[in-house]
Amino acid sequence: MRFGVHLGPQGLEMDELRDAWRQIEDLGFDWISVWDHFYAAAPPWEQPSFEATVVHTALAMETSRVRVGCLVYSTGYRHPGVLANAGVAIDHLSKGRFEIGLGAGWHQTEYDAYGIPFEPPAVRLRRMAEYAEVVRRLWTEDSVDFQGEFYKLEQARCDPKPLQRSPRIWIGARGPRALALAGQVGDAWNIAYVSPEQFGHSYEVVRANCPRPAEFVAGVNVGLMGELSESDRREFLIRRYGSAEAGVVDGILEGSSARMIDRVGQYQDAAAEWIIIALRAPIEEEVLVRFATEVIPAFAAPQD
Repeated sequence: MRFGVHLGPQGLEMDELRDAWRQIEDLGFDWISVWDHFYAAAPPWEQPSFEATVVHTALAMETSRVRVGCLVYSTGYRHPGVLANAGVAIDHLSKGRFEIGLGAGWHQTEYDAYGIPFEPPAVRLRRMAEYAEVVRRLWTEDSVDFQGEFYKLEQARCDPKPLQRSPRIWIGARGPRALALAGQVGDAWNIAYVSPEQFGHSYEVVRANCPRPAEFVAGVNVGLMGELSESDRREFLIRRYGSAEAGVVDGILEGSSARMIDRVGQYQDAAAEWIIIALRAPIEEEVLVRFATEVIPAFAAPQD
């Protein structure tokens, strides 16, 4: 079991993000990721949000040990060749710590505002699958000829190659068709705010469609909340999740450290390999420190 933090670049100044990344790494987490949105992805909706590829690059430069990822890049926002080449630069800047997540996209407000077609779900999923193939081939082949439904490449090159042989491609997926695709085209799968039971059932679908299940990696993004009264708990959920709060409560670690340890153990039993704490501004630093110092050690590998 490994642990990370997913911190959306929303509602924070760049210096605040950089300070947070350094603190998260110093606390012993093994992963930090950002998200890919042009607008706020969570309430309050008027908050500004930095662009993902630039923030991903800054994250790589600000840290020295953690895996640096994005959960997830929307495949409707950039040509796969653009993201593949950007990913190579981030991999070199991070000395091989780069992780990439891909998703079909969901925030229609952004698509509509920028005039990007918001395709039907089945079309977006086919685009995502094709996108993953193009990115992987650009990273591993000298030149790529590709004729697909959405993309056409003719002797396309991506040089230099990543420092890693091929950076791990995470697929963010939830519905049955998307879960099947995650197993087929990804190296890893991520889902957010689900219970251990939901995680386990979903992962069964992913693994059933995975050609190399022994090499596959799975992780879950979970919220983090301290020991709060019922009224404060309700306020916390509404402030961070708005009308979506009812759909995320099963995927939040909350309460005492012992209670969190028990919940993390349930995810571990469901075959999760990564627990990634999804943070949103304002960051509850005290709870994060407690998680790092009291919960994570309970899952440390035994020493010989």
